[in-house]
Amino acid sequence: MTMPTRILFWLAVLATVPAAFAATPEEYRLRALRAEGRPAEGARLFHDPRSQCAMCHTVDGKGGKAGPDLYAAGNKFSRADLIRSILEPSASIMMGYSTTVLELRSGEEVQGVLKSVNERELVLAQAGGQTARVAKSNIRAQRTSGLSLMPPGLQNAFSLDEFTDLIAYLESLKQPEIQSANEAATPVHIAALDKPVRLEPVFGERSPFSLPVWFGEHPTAPEVYLVVEQTNAVVWRVERQAGTERRFPFVNVRSEVFVTPTEGLLGFAFHPRFRENRKYYFMHEFMENNQRSMIIGERVAREDGLADSGRATRRVLRIEATTEVHHGGGLEFGPDGLLYIGMGDAGPQEDPLGHGQDLGSLSGKLLRIDVDRLDPCLEYGIPESNPFARGRRPGARPEIFAYGLRQPWRFSFDPANGDLWMADIGQDRFEEIGIVRAGENHGWNVYEGFELFSTAHRREGERFIPPIVSFRRKHGVSVTAGYLLRGPPAATFDGVYISGDFESRKLWGVAQEGRVLKKIRQIGTSPAKIVAFGQDRKANLYLVGYDLGIIYRIDFSTAVFE
Repeated sequence: MTMPTRILFWLAVLATVPAAFAATPEEYRLRALRAEGRPAEGARLFHDPRSQCAMCHTVDGKGGKAGPDLYAAGNKFSRADLIRSILEPSASIMMGYSTTVLELRSGEEVQGVLKSVNERELVLAQAGGQTARVAKSNIRAQRTSGLSLMPPGLQNAFSLDEFTDLIAYLESLKQPEIQSANEAATPVHIAALDKPVRLEPVFGERSPFSLPVWFGEHPTAPEVYLVVEQTNAVVWRVERQAGTERRFPFVNVRSEVFVTPTEGLLGFAFHPRFRENRKYYFMHEFMENNQRSMIIGERVAREDGLADSGRATRRVLRIEATTEVHHGGGLEFGPDGLLYIGMGDAGPQEDPLGHGQDLGSLSGKLLRIDVDRLDPCLEYGIPESNPFARGRRPGARPEIFAYGLRQPWRFSFDPANGDLWMADIGQDRFEEIGIVRAGENHGWNVYEGFELFSTAHRREGERFIPPIVSFRRKHGVSVTAGYLLRGPPAATFDGVYISGDFESRKLWGVAQEGRVLKKIRQIGTSPAKIVAFGQDRKANLYLVGYDLGIIYRIDFSTAVFE
């Protein structure tokens, strides 16, 4: 659908709207907020041709249309959110459903939601249930529009009462709370501690950081910390001097990083022998010739280790990314001294290309490389113990440690036994937390949590590893991995894994045995969106508040995990 065709389509839709229904957006908003509405009548309206809702959205978790699937919308969004999504469709476009605009060599424009891409063509889902296939050879330029494919004014197709009914129906779309074989690991209810943990602001309270995404203690300077800002692509050294917070630039790599409101500098890690070699690593988005990719870069600090040396970045690894979403971001050195890299499926939503299951792709994987040696034609080495090293599986990339992942944003290691704990952000239904081991397939996009998601890329004989716990949408919609606690300063939490959710801001404690969930509790609620956790050499745990720009220390002293 070209731009003029799209405009004509929506003009035809809006032309069917009775003039008597043209109340102001504020009148629609207030009525839907204050009145109950009738979900059954709203369901009928959702499928009514004049609403056009069902042409662009599914409600059964299958997806595939231009708009996001609305399964469990009532768990994920508040009533106010649902109202705003119709009245102001471009105000908050769900990640992965932005409008892609293609400028053709013929001078025409084609737009839609990117659903698939390969070496030859792009496939866009468009308004009205249409699909456009565009050969790459016909594209002059590609950009992302700030306007939703869904136009404003669609509420005018309904009376105030009908609009309220529609909102009531969308709010009623919640996951059925029925028992299943995996119910224990997909809890309907999560009990909260009588005395929750407390969050104490330690950095950024007076002068907030700008969208921080990483926090950790400097490896050679006690009580000196680093904070990574995503869209500024700056790393700050922070410390307290005479009780006052002081900040000093550690490094600024803005000139190397491709930045959008959701892209930028994502991951950071010090080399385990930083004291000797002063090396550190970072992970960021990069754009060149209309092609997105993720870069793992290596830099060297100056001799005292307290700031960057100014030497050029050594590019260790570049991973092509299909779309603007699901680029991973986790970067950690393991107890084995090797660098682990979390790479998302790179989109589009629902992973239609099967990146998570494709062993020939680095997307949707946990990678492991050796940065201390260079193999032929590589800027890193392949560890001999990697499951697919030395051609053990034909066609599989030797960098892969584990696969079947959607968006491994953060992960960490158990200091006692080296277990790798990871949180994987879900698609429409479930968030996941699990332990990841070499060569394992963690399911995406065949499974989401414990439920079958798609059979399109399922292979016979493949063994899928389920998570330890799978969160329903009522609990959270964007899980953030934390740390496994051992001993002081949280003795009653010994062996408990701490994690949280970016959107719901809930904090959880998870206990397992043999990768089977034994206990889960909500241990608190964060005042800010939980984007990451950090830990110091004394095992104190910190929370990174993304939107408020504050770093909090988690105080377990009055909380008991029971």
